[in-house]
Amino acid sequence: MSEIICQTTGLCKHYKNFHVLQDVNFSINRGEIYGLVGENGAGKSTLIRILTGLAFQSSGVITLFGKTEHLQRERARIGCTIEMPALYKDMTAQQNLEIQRVQRGIPDKKCISKTLELVGLPHTDKKKVNHFSLGMKQRLALAIALLGEPEFLILDEPVNGLDPTGIIELRELLKKLARENHVSILISSHILSELNQLATCYGFLHHGRLLKQITAKELNEECRRHIKLKTDDTKRTAAILEEQLNIKNFSVYPDNFIRIYEKLDETHTISKTLSANDIVVEEMSIQGEELETYFENLIGGGQYV
Repeated sequence: MSEIICQTTGLCKHYKNFHVLQDVNFSINRGEIYGLVGENGAGKSTLIRILTGLAFQSSGVITLFGKTEHLQRERARIGCTIEMPALYKDMTAQQNLEIQRVQRGIPDKKCISKTLELVGLPHTDKKKVNHFSLGMKQRLALAIALLGEPEFLILDEPVNGLDPTGIIELRELLKKLARENHVSILISSHILSELNQLATCYGFLHHGRLLKQITAKELNEECRRHIKLKTDDTKRTAAILEEQLNIKNFSVYPDNFIRIYEKLDETHTISKTLSANDIVVEEMSIQGEELETYFENLIGGGQYV
């Protein structure tokens, strides 16, 4: 049975007669990457602020690491980026992390260089934060969140300011943290196509209510997303998919297109294996209902941002 790292039960937040969150019930398991989806004003930021102790719920229960009391102590095991953290702009990245290290009582000084290496800022010894690009500041914010090796990461719009290479690097880093270190990650992002490549579970928030919580596997089934593949030898391709890649859930259509309904995040491996067998890949793409469309249909149409 999976260990639940974070759970809310009947969580509500209201200001006088305005309800920001209404009866929100969700849970995040250890090693899970949870994509929090919702339009502006849906309550995403409020939910994150409550989880991190920056705001308090009006009613309901929060459970962190199995505990419902003395949550500030449990929050020491959480790393977070909410908007852009306060940075000392006349200091270097290393100096900023040193201040954070001392404030949090982290004894190991080596964690600073290790963390900077992890987020792709290893050679910024003398450069002041004032001269950092937005993407570099975003990496430094992530480094602050990762300092002390937290068990639970909460990231609000983590790819803001990152170039395409930076987004790919961040994606791989988060996947690695979840897979190898069993870190649980909650990500709130407007870039739903990016969430679609990261999340193992989704929560759809609309007007303060959690409409649905669903695993990535269940979502793929509901959207019936698939890899659309065309090669120069359909028959051999089908054999390789089954025998070498152990892909069973696929269909061959009369137009010689193959639709693969599993391993949607392994297109590179599939393409590489086919090429190694002298198969020419003429077309390969992910098809089916996109996350944006799914969310719009879930809330009854309209914009998700």
